[in-house]
Amino acid sequence: MSTSATSLVTRLRTWLLVAGLTGLLITLGAVLGGVFLWLFAALAVILNLVGYFYSDRIALRVAHAEPLSEHAAPEIYELVRALATRARVPAPRLFVMPGEQPNAFAAGRNPRHAVIAATEGLLTSLPLEQVRGVLAHEMAHIRNRDILVSSIAATIAGAVAAIANLFQLSFLLGSEEDDNPLGLVGALATMILAPIGATLLQLGVSRQREYLADATAAELLGRGAPLADALESIERGNAPALQVNPVTAPMYIANPLSGKQMSTLFSTHPPTSERLRRLRAYDSAHARPARGRRAAAPVAS
Repeated sequence: MSTSATSLVTRLRTWLLVAGLTGLLITLGAVLGGVFLWLFAALAVILNLVGYFYSDRIALRVAHAEPLSEHAAPEIYELVRALATRARVPAPRLFVMPGEQPNAFAAGRNPRHAVIAATEGLLTSLPLEQVRGVLAHEMAHIRNRDILVSSIAATIAGAVAAIANLFQLSFLLGSEEDDNPLGLVGALATMILAPIGATLLQLGVSRQREYLADATAAELLGRGAPLADALESIERGNAPALQVNPVTAPMYIANPLSGKQMSTLFSTHPPTSERLRRLRAYDSAHARPARGRRAAAPVAS
C-alpha cells in the first residue's frame, strides 16, 4: 500500500478512535444517569472545540515550552525550512522545552497553525543529522494532518482521567447516606473502566500514526537512516524521564515516561525495534535498485 493510501486509512481510523473517546465520555454520563448525560455530552462538544482551536497552545503550555529564536539556533531553522519545502507545508513555529531527554512533538489544528517543540536535550546532545531525522518525523505528522487528532485525543483522555479522579475522591470522602447501589456501580465503573478505555483508545491512535510518520519522514529525507539513528540514540540514552502529563505522552516521538511506573505496560508508542526494522528496510529496498542500475551500466555501453 502506498504512503498516501496508508495516510488516508490511518486518518480515518484515528478519527474513528477520537469519536470513540467522545462516545466514552458520553457513556460515562449515561451510566451515572440523570443530568450527567447532558452535562457530559456538552463537555464532549466543548472539549472537541477547545482541542480544535487551542490544541497547540495547550500542548505548549503543558510542556512549559518557550519560543526558539532563530538567532539562537539558525541551523535548526534552516533544517525545518528545507523539510517544510519538501513536505509542501508552511514552516511551523519552533519552540524549546526543558529536559535532558532528547524528544519532540508537533501540535496544531492544521499545517498553517502547526508548531514543533523540541527538548533542550534533543538540540544539544544529538548530532545535527539525527536532529534532522527527528524534525522530519514531526514534519511528517504535520503533512499527514494527524496532529489535530492526537491533540483532541489527549484533551478528551485527560478529561476522562480527571473525571475518574474526581469520582474516586468523592467515593472516598462520601457519606454513609449515599447507599444507592446503582450510584455505587456507576462510580466504580467510572473510576476503574474509564481510564482503561481511554488508554486503550489512545494506543490505537498513537501507534499507527507513529509508523506512518516514520515512513513519511523517510520519504522526506530520502532515506530512513537519520531517523533510525536518532531513535537508537534516544533508546539507549540514560537521561531522566520528562515531567509530562501522561495523557500528552503519545504526542512525543518517543515515550517520555519510559521506565516510569506502569507506563511501559500500556505504551502508546510502537516498539522501537519494529520502527528501526521498518526504517532499515526502507533503505535496503531503495538501495537495491540503485545498485542494479550501476551494475547494468557497463553492459549498456
